[in-house]
Amino acid sequence: MAPRLELQSLLQEVTEHVYFQPPASIHMEYPCIIYVRDGTSTDHANNGLYRHAKRYQVTVVDRDPDTELADQIEALQYSSFERSFAADDLNHYVFNIFF
Repeated sequence: MAPRLELQSLLQEVTEHVYFQPPASIHMEYPCIIYVRDGTSTDHANNGLYRHAKRYQVTVVDRDPDTELADQIEALQYSSFERSFAADDLNHYVFNIFF
């Protein structure tokens, strides 16, 4: 299975509403997780590629300001909390995950 699809499956264990790079026209159901490819991390050693990991920005969106979904995402390996904000009566929790 491709790494992004593995991440999709992992996120679907947290909530059934998971969206990868959703278009503006899509109707989302909350609580949900939105994720996008955000960058890479590359390390070189001995004149070659040693490690390469894709970085994804994962956003938990929920009406509940004390959502447990954010705690579950934060507990994932290689996950780091970036920021949180509220918009349109929804709470957003943004994480970076290398996968």
